[in-house]
Amino acid sequence: MQESFYGWYMKCQSHTGTLAVIPAVHCARHQKTCSVQLITDDSAYTAWFPGKAFSRRGKNISIGDNHFSQRGMVLSVDKPGLSVKGRLQFGPLTPLRYDIMGPFALVPFMECRHHVWSMRHRVLGTVCVNGRNYSFQNETGYWEGDSGRSFPKEYVWTQCLFPQGSLMLAVAEIPVAGMHFTGIIGAVLWKGREYRLATYLGARLAAVRNGIVQIAQNDMRLEARLLKRAAQPLKAPVTGDMTRTIHESAACTAYYRFQKAGQTLFAFESPQASFEYEYPIISPTAVSSSRLPILPGSGRSVWHHTAWYPQFLSRRHRRFLHGGLR
Repeated sequence: MQESFYGWYMKCQSHTGTLAVIPAVHCARHQKTCSVQLITDDSAYTAWFPGKAFSRRGKNISIGDNHFSQRGMVLSVDKPGLSVKGRLQFGPLTPLRYDIMGPFALVPFMECRHHVWSMRHRVLGTVCVNGRNYSFQNETGYWEGDSGRSFPKEYVWTQCLFPQGSLMLAVAEIPVAGMHFTGIIGAVLWKGREYRLATYLGARLAAVRNGIVQIAQNDMRLEARLLKRAAQPLKAPVTGDMTRTIHESAACTAYYRFQKAGQTLFAFESPQASFEYEYPIISPTAVSSSRLPILPGSGRSVWHHTAWYPQFLSRRHRRFLHGGLR
């Protein structure tokens, strides 16, 4: 049995609270297990299940009496210290135009592959977690997933739902073909239009330190700042084994700014941002806005990681890369 994992991240957000549900299956040491993790504004829970409790058919997965699909989810968990009951319905999904991994979706032996199933959709229903109701009446949701063997050793991930838009950004140290590079994938949905920032499109990392991430790609600039954490522990895979503990803020305070062609399309602070920052924190103190670095106009990167990757991509991958993806 190959060491691997496969999981979804289904975030539901209302004006009063956030609930993210993470169903997953994992294989390690010739044993398959599965789990359902839940994270809220101020709590996190993990329910473990035997491998035989997992089933999948297309974009429908079940773990025991818990069912997940593009139409929504049904939750039924009764474990020591955790009781979850509820049903959520999803409205029309908003998928990306093409795979967020771009040509790297074709590269074998990737440590971790990311998927974005819906940037934004409607959520309707109620879930009760240990006696607390999370109600969603025509609220908003986001749906993504990961698969592979392990989460990156160092990475930052953030997602935010906001009026007329949604964004996600991930920056990670990626081992592939005996080398390492800093990979970037990001998508911005703003007023019905999709913008893509990614390594395979020339995105460069201008800064990642103390909760600040700055990306430059051609005439686009994206900045995310983690201002106030609300981190809760979650389990993450290491060669398929859920032994690593990461920390996610499902609803924290963060600042985002997106610019194109010198114009600021949006700049705002949100109290309901989701953030995982697994890079070292050099200073535990918050960085004041007056001291934040400004994205360089040239978009020059600290790491010129895009200079070499076409060398290991096959001719097929390079055709995919330069085949008009924007």
